[in-house]
Amino acid sequence: MSSYTKSFKVPFWAQILAGLVLGVLLGWLARNQDLSWLTTTLEKVGETFIGLLKLAVAPLVFFAILVSITNLRKVNNAARLASRTLLWFMVTSLIAVSIGLVIGLLTNPGAGTGLTPKDGAKPDETGSWIDFLTGIVPTDVITPFTELNVLQIVFMAAVAGIAALQLGERAQPILNLSESVLELLQKALWWVIRLAPLGTVGLIGNAIATYGWDLIGKYATFTADIYIGCLIVLFGVYPALLATVAKANPIQFFKGAWPAIQLAFVSRSSVGTMPLTQKVTERLGVPKEYASFAVPFGATTKMDGCAAIYPAIAAIFVAQIFDIQLGVGDYLLIAFVSVVGSAATAGLTGATVMLTLTLSTLGLPMEGVGLLLAIDPILDMIRTATNVAGQALIPVLVSARENLLDREAYATADGSSLDEPRDAEREQVPAAA
Repeated sequence: MSSYTKSFKVPFWAQILAGLVLGVLLGWLARNQDLSWLTTTLEKVGETFIGLLKLAVAPLVFFAILVSITNLRKVNNAARLASRTLLWFMVTSLIAVSIGLVIGLLTNPGAGTGLTPKDGAKPDETGSWIDFLTGIVPTDVITPFTELNVLQIVFMAAVAGIAALQLGERAQPILNLSESVLELLQKALWWVIRLAPLGTVGLIGNAIATYGWDLIGKYATFTADIYIGCLIVLFGVYPALLATVAKANPIQFFKGAWPAIQLAFVSRSSVGTMPLTQKVTERLGVPKEYASFAVPFGATTKMDGCAAIYPAIAAIFVAQIFDIQLGVGDYLLIAFVSVVGSAATAGLTGATVMLTLTLSTLGLPMEGVGLLLAIDPILDMIRTATNVAGQALIPVLVSARENLLDREAYATADGSSLDEPRDAEREQVPAAA
């Protein structure tokens, strides 16, 4: 047994679970004993972890998208794979938003909360279709990186990737440099990801110490709706698709993908989780060339939690608080926005832009956003976990349908996602044989 294996006996999922438990205990202690120093410490630990994740987001997204597009040239039927991936993104988003609408209509999340329109406040930033469409194209190449406008970074990376494909061999030096930079960024981010158990303590502890259970009580129905909707998609819809479409064991999928789902729950960042999502997706038998396209693409556009379930239920919640009746046409608009506008969420923590886009499309008051900001961090955990599970699921579905999935790798995938030497050994097995 190598010294590396000896030093990491505790599985990564167990480390994060321990961090969750410890965070809850410390958060409860800080709140009930009024330990302000402990609350501050937990806050700083959580903020530092998220800050480290965000530090790599802009360059990571740019080079991941650029390299992923150029990697498609190594895959047979690349256009077919890309179109099938986008199609399944849309199909699962439509299913998710439908579930959100049904739950919202059955439970009336805005009733009995005691909240009134006066409790709301307009957000500092709002989203509209004009802003969304015009905001895709940057005015310069620096601002998107300094202001972390992921949508504009994706646009520039896509243009650069397509241009590189057109240039062919002449672009190879740039592609080699891009691949090296991407590997460097991913290596650095792995170090941050290994701090996830410690970050978990700070993030969960601060949430409990700051919000307690009183806030959840006021939003009990709404909070339950979001969690129930996401759990139905996670453990109902996704397993059904795996069993029927991919003809694969759903339990095995969660065994392999669980480390990424856990990290997403804690970090609330699809992009920050992207290297781990790609790693577990490859371990589930998805070809590396295809996974390197599908996962970065999904991390910035595939948002079943943030862009489907959440805005559907939130729109019903806001309409009920403001006593506005929604009709069938409005529900169809919600579904349309969820399927088409997912890229507006851009894989970062929070879904405010997507919510404002939905409210503005329906003509609902923007003050409704202010009603939900306080509870947002608690909701964002399950939303992001659902997002990331979907981002790993779709490549598995498409690979299975196209007969590209390594069934043996899928059957043996497990949660030891940080065991990098094991990957190297697996790659060397064919050569040794």
